[in-house]
Amino acid sequence: MTERKISAILISYDIVISAAAMTERNLERIRQAAPEADVVVIKDKDDWETKAKGLAPKADVAFGLLPLARYGELPNLRWMQQAFAGADWIFNFPPVLEKDFILTTASGVHAIPISEHILAMMFALSRGIPESITKQQEHRWKRLNKVVEIDSATIGIIGLGKIGEKMAEKAKGLNMRVLATRRNPQRTSPYVDQMFGPDGLAEVLSQSDWVVITAAMTPETNGLIGENELKLMKKSACIINIARGAIIREKALIQALQEGRIAGAGLDVFETEPLPADSPLWDMKNVIITGHYAGVTPHYFDRVMDIFVENLRRYRQGEPLLNVVDKKLGY
Repeated sequence: MTERKISAILISYDIVISAAAMTERNLERIRQAAPEADVVVIKDKDDWETKAKGLAPKADVAFGLLPLARYGELPNLRWMQQAFAGADWIFNFPPVLEKDFILTTASGVHAIPISEHILAMMFALSRGIPESITKQQEHRWKRLNKVVEIDSATIGIIGLGKIGEKMAEKAKGLNMRVLATRRNPQRTSPYVDQMFGPDGLAEVLSQSDWVVITAAMTPETNGLIGENELKLMKKSACIINIARGAIIREKALIQALQEGRIAGAGLDVFETEPLPADSPLWDMKNVIITGHYAGVTPHYFDRVMDIFVENLRRYRQGEPLLNVVDKKLGY
């Protein structure tokens, strides 16, 4: 197999990549993975203007999200590795969709922290922890009698990707029955008892005690869970969303919670972020709100670097890259 040479690697600071992340150790890992390439770090707009003239024609690999206008200045860009998982941003930028380069993500980097965040919400909701914390702050003793057990309950994972797969693994460790949906239900999982395609959503919602949204944000999943879908859920069931806020119609969710048609919700993402101060969700005793930090972990950038360095090796060897995005699907 012919080895592919890399002329220049452009590292662009963004919401993930920063001076704190791009330590000399990490830069050296990149240099060792592609010793023939020039490694150029772009810290800000001024840095770009200073370095772009000589760099733009050479750069064939980029690490980090670039400002939209910059993609047109890289005529030889062949591959871009972003430092976060979601790729739904590309739908807002048609020129990027049309540009001929491979886009890879950091999919999988969140699997451990997000699955643990989901579990934290499930345990808290099942044991009435939010109400107990409120009573603690009020210095009031209250013994709760209405709790549920997670063991042997049914969990429905909507959109089984790497996060959903890790959640399924943890759920099986809790002796749960695991149902899941994914675009291609023929791709099985050892942790899923029954796999469904998108047309099986109603079946999963109706059977599940816990509905967990881990789907990618795409035109197909925008508003996936609305009034009709929420009506399919058990009155005793809870829904948890750590994916994208727009996957659930928030107005319909609020109404279902207010009317007691579902038991509760754990929400890390919202249609509008930050969540407006006047949202009824803030004051609901059966709702847990966290500020879009389910994926935060002290190990985040180390895992991103592992993906990028492995992909550098694969790219140079002409092997398939990890986490390649289908730009038409958005993941």
